[in-house]
Amino acid sequence: MQNIFVWVARLVAALVMLQTLYFKFTAQPESVYIFSTVGIEPWGRIMTGIAELIASFLLLYPRTSWLGAVLGLGIMGGAMLTHIFLLGIEVMHDGGQLFFMAVVTAICCLFVIYHEKTTISRLIKRFTT
Repeated sequence: MQNIFVWVARLVAALVMLQTLYFKFTAQPESVYIFSTVGIEPWGRIMTGIAELIASFLLLYPRTSWLGAVLGLGIMGGAMLTHIFLLGIEVMHDGGQLFFMAVVTAICCLFVIYHEKTTISRLIKRFTT
């Protein structure tokens, strides 16, 4: 049963990040506004999209899901902090949808990281001893 929850978390996180790629890679007004406000348009938008694409693929492959979750959590952490301190929760009258999606994705990534904690600790031990 726990494996089903892990798969659902991995799929939700990956799908949320993948569905936003259209907006980033086609320079939709919402994405351009967000990254212009932050001061990193266009390269920040494009590089964030590439990072989300990589994180999504890593999440979907079982052996690297922990790495995708760590990368996804970092990206979503940046997104949430940007919303809180620069953009506001609501952006361009979206009712806070982008912020909510970042929170849900971060929670899913945290769940995957928690589930893969033994793999992560084994890797840390391997490279630190």
